[in-house]
Amino acid sequence: MFRYNLSTVLLLLAAFLVQQFVPAFTGLSHARILIVHLVFLCAAVTVATPTMLLLALIGGTLWDAHCALSTMSFDPEVYTQPVDSLRFGYSILLFAAMGFLMQGLIPLFRQGKWQFSALLTGIAIFLYLTAEYILISFVRGDFTITRSIFRLMSYTSLLTMLFSPLVFWLLYRIAKIFDHSLYPEANRSKRR
Repeated sequence: MFRYNLSTVLLLLAAFLVQQFVPAFTGLSHARILIVHLVFLCAAVTVATPTMLLLALIGGTLWDAHCALSTMSFDPEVYTQPVDSLRFGYSILLFAAMGFLMQGLIPLFRQGKWQFSALLTGIAIFLYLTAEYILISFVRGDFTITRSIFRLMSYTSLLTMLFSPLVFWLLYRIAKIFDHSLYPEANRSKRR
């Protein structure tokens, strides 16, 4: 089990590398596939709560670092008053909340019904983006949701959800390599 848990951490770190090369889909309101979030959500339903919290800590910290570094590249002469943004560490809490949402489906997942978890990844991504948008709007003091923002969140959630079977397949393969069972209840019912 330790080797499988370690492999989920390494897979999450690899997702950060892949995320750098995933382009935005301009035809779909500049939606993106959130590989990091997807790997975290799929792994969260396959591991115990302490490992999920470790993944949330790593994923949230690195996501905040990624977002903080990308917004720091502005010219201080042009932007004399930078836009208020969220503090470092908020993503850890959002990742943990998404992880606990996914952990609610562990009984179904262990029976071999991964389809519900795949559907919940899209819902969890949408809730994550909504919570993040609400927090940013609160910090900036202006809450306006437009159709384009709603479409961006919806398309991003849908695109990310469509790739969840691939990530579940990858996790299943990794579990098989390390002789770790992802579906203990399903295996018990087949033996009977």
